[in-house]
Amino acid sequence: MSSSEGTLPVRSPEASGRLKSSVGPSHIPVVRLKVVTDTDLGLAQGVQFKTMDLNSIIQLLQEQPRDGLEEKQLQSVKMMVQCYQNGFPLRDLVQIFKVMSLCSEKIEEQPGFLDSVCEILKLCRLPFLKKKTSDENIYAKEISKAVALLGDLIKVPNSELRIQLCKCIVDFYHAEPLKKQIAGYQQVTSAYKIQMIESGALAETLVLSWDLLQAELLEKLWLLKTLQHLSTSEVNCNLMIKAQAANKICSCLNNPDPSGQLLFRSSEILWNLLEKSSKEEIIKQLSNFECLLALKEVFKNLFTKGYRHYDRQLRNDILVITTIIAQNPGAPMIESGFTRDLILFATFNEVKSQDPLVKGLKLSNSYEDFELKKLLFNIIVVLCRDLPTVQILIEGKTVEALFTYVKKTERHKVIEWSAAQHEELQLHAIATLASVAPLLIDDYLACNGNVRILMFLEWCVNEETFFSQGNSFHGTGGRGNKFAQMRYTVRLLRAMVSLGNDTINQDLCSHGAIKQLIGILKIAVSKLKEEAIVLEIKSDILLILSGICENHNQRKETFGTEGVDIILHLMRVDPKKFQSGLGHNRLLFSTLDCLWCCILGCYSLEDYFLEKEGIFLLLDLLALNQKNFCNLILGIMVEFCDNPKTSVHVNTWRGKKDQTAANLLIKLWREEEKDLGVKRDNDGKIIDAKKPLITKFQEDQKVIPMPASCPTTSIMEVSENIRAKIYAVLGKLDFENLPGLSAEDFVTLCIIHRYLDFKTGEIWNEINEEVKAEQFRPISADKEILEAVTVASENIGKMVAALQNEMVESQRNQDMHSEQKAYIKIHATNKQKDMANKSWAKFLTRTSNAKALKKAKKLQEKAIESSRPNEYPQNAIIHSTDIKGLNITVPTGQVITVESTPVYLIGGPLADTDIALKRLPIQGGALQRVKGIKIEDKPKNYHGL
Repeated sequence: MSSSEGTLPVRSPEASGRLKSSVGPSHIPVVRLKVVTDTDLGLAQGVQFKTMDLNSIIQLLQEQPRDGLEEKQLQSVKMMVQCYQNGFPLRDLVQIFKVMSLCSEKIEEQPGFLDSVCEILKLCRLPFLKKKTSDENIYAKEISKAVALLGDLIKVPNSELRIQLCKCIVDFYHAEPLKKQIAGYQQVTSAYKIQMIESGALAETLVLSWDLLQAELLEKLWLLKTLQHLSTSEVNCNLMIKAQAANKICSCLNNPDPSGQLLFRSSEILWNLLEKSSKEEIIKQLSNFECLLALKEVFKNLFTKGYRHYDRQLRNDILVITTIIAQNPGAPMIESGFTRDLILFATFNEVKSQDPLVKGLKLSNSYEDFELKKLLFNIIVVLCRDLPTVQILIEGKTVEALFTYVKKTERHKVIEWSAAQHEELQLHAIATLASVAPLLIDDYLACNGNVRILMFLEWCVNEETFFSQGNSFHGTGGRGNKFAQMRYTVRLLRAMVSLGNDTINQDLCSHGAIKQLIGILKIAVSKLKEEAIVLEIKSDILLILSGICENHNQRKETFGTEGVDIILHLMRVDPKKFQSGLGHNRLLFSTLDCLWCCILGCYSLEDYFLEKEGIFLLLDLLALNQKNFCNLILGIMVEFCDNPKTSVHVNTWRGKKDQTAANLLIKLWREEEKDLGVKRDNDGKIIDAKKPLITKFQEDQKVIPMPASCPTTSIMEVSENIRAKIYAVLGKLDFENLPGLSAEDFVTLCIIHRYLDFKTGEIWNEINEEVKAEQFRPISADKEILEAVTVASENIGKMVAALQNEMVESQRNQDMHSEQKAYIKIHATNKQKDMANKSWAKFLTRTSNAKALKKAKKLQEKAIESSRPNEYPQNAIIHSTDIKGLNITVPTGQVITVESTPVYLIGGPLADTDIALKRLPIQGGALQRVKGIKIEDKPKNYHGL
């Protein structure tokens, strides 16, 4: 605002004095103020924005060519550029881009329009302007379509225009704020411009034009820079992948480029694509011969000739991208020769090679070379998944190279890696061997792999001082100890034993592996804490012992009682530890597997296991009702029951609440049937006699005709639940004289006893259903057999159901009888209580009522007289039984017990009077002993009958 409009007029002192003197107290001076608007404020703070009639310019550019028209058109476009020197408003952006598009179409015939288009692109690099905040949403759709027109400019065969276009798009991500403020407008953020690029699919358009820029290196570099910025967005990455960006960029990696930008920017774009879009699609695009050849040449050049820090980083990035591609089995890694070079680079430092590619090549202990070594180990693991790679691994002596790390670290020897680096590479090499060695058994044996592993394990458990760093993923849990080395060595040995190769296993046994592993187990059990890494080592050793001893009685004898003691110790696990997450579940699985493979079948070990109450421990574990273990434990029980001594131990076992083994097994059967959805009534009886064992899954599953070699649902169901194993265990216990069973258990036992018959009928019924589904008509004899088998199975079901009904009814009758006996006992008890209460009431009446006492006395005397004989024999002497002067109505004798004094005061009939007096020295307390009174045994006046 101007000073005349925005400020009050300044008066001189004289004027002020005159005003003060002329205006009295009652007069108030009036000051006129002007309201300042936003427009006035904008005019004062910034530049006023002028608008143009863009529609007329568009119409002018669309007119048919004539004399003087081109100059007029250029003049109008220049005027527009001059008008929008401070940026384009959102409301005019669509028309401005339309003008730019029309000018670009004229460049080929009228080169004078090139400068105008470039000038417009330069202005596009400035922030867009909005008058209202809502302008961004109002014009978003139209601007998105307008921005998409930028991609069409790349098709104009002009290097300057293409470079200017790329600069414009790059500046979308690095827009600088305007130096001058525009009146009434605000700047649009870079995020909005980037959003318009994404919605306009500009990235896809630029990638599709990649082939147009192959001739010009500078144009290609600018396009790569643009795509590098665009690839920071997930939306743009998906659009670029849709246009085959990974394939196009990777195939040009090896193109000549003195600046080195092409390789750097291309690898950066590939990285962004892998991180922000579909990895599977990118691998698919890169898994072709052309891309792999380009990657191979780039990696080889960087590996052999790169010397800068930047070269080493880029080399490692290329190797990571290659590793991701190698995960695709269809990638031509072998055909391109890339696999051979990678294995050569991975092993040349450990195994001397005469290949000129690595002659004189040496790795330093820098971080980049250290990472390269680990990446090469890692890609060996990825490559060996493709079986044709095995021959190249053999030629490259991969196993021999990796085994150079399976030895103790010699501190006095000068090595090329630091101690921490060597330890990490050692662990990584052993982990790589676990994947490679099982594929190269001959090389493994040729390197004396078993001997090296056992020697290394011996070093792992000895007390030699070793300060491990515990760095990296492989060193987890191994800081300050040798646990990490032991873990990966045991993993390697487990991988070799799991092959089931008798040569490897026999070689291990001949070198004392069983005793050595048992010794390690004893140390781990007795001395080491229960950490996750220690539990994993225990589990793996148990699995190794299982693989070695399975089906070999001589090796089981070598396992011996020491091994059995360890198994028994590990079976005494606290059930609460299963929820700790350290690996106790896995350890128990391995323990049970070792029990099955190393003890069962060797009678001496079985007897020792039974003597040490091993069956009790098994049943204790079974009673925990852990679904993961039940199947395995029952399988062991089935095998153990072949030993005639086992049944005594099984029947002797008692669980909580005096539960027996038979009751436990039947309870597990009921729970399993409940989980399977087998139909039973409330008493556990059979509902459907035709299908007494059918599960809900079998009922829902329709019969599908299958070849005879394929197991049907009924057959597969046997191995998928524990019912068959429970039947086998109870069958070996003879189903008779099973202790601790209730009526409900006997009802279920009827079904278990007939499990095999029911299962046979179920399979025949399934065969019959398959025949009907296939619309086959069996011959008369087969039809009769099918019907007979079906009827027989149904009859067995009905018979078992009838037997169950008898048992249930008998139990109900017995319960009724027991209830009646209990009721009679309760009735008699209550009657006795009533009689005692009445007697006590009469007694109280006699003691408190003299008339009642006399009446009772008369009745007593009358009863006594009536009981005496009417006539006495001659010469008989009659003695009186009455005590004169005694007013009681109870029978009299030599001793009278008076219960008037409470028992808690006298202390009972045998209480010591002196002690009682000491405890309660009060009047009326315990009885007092009176001196000087002689107590005779019998009263002189009493005469017995």
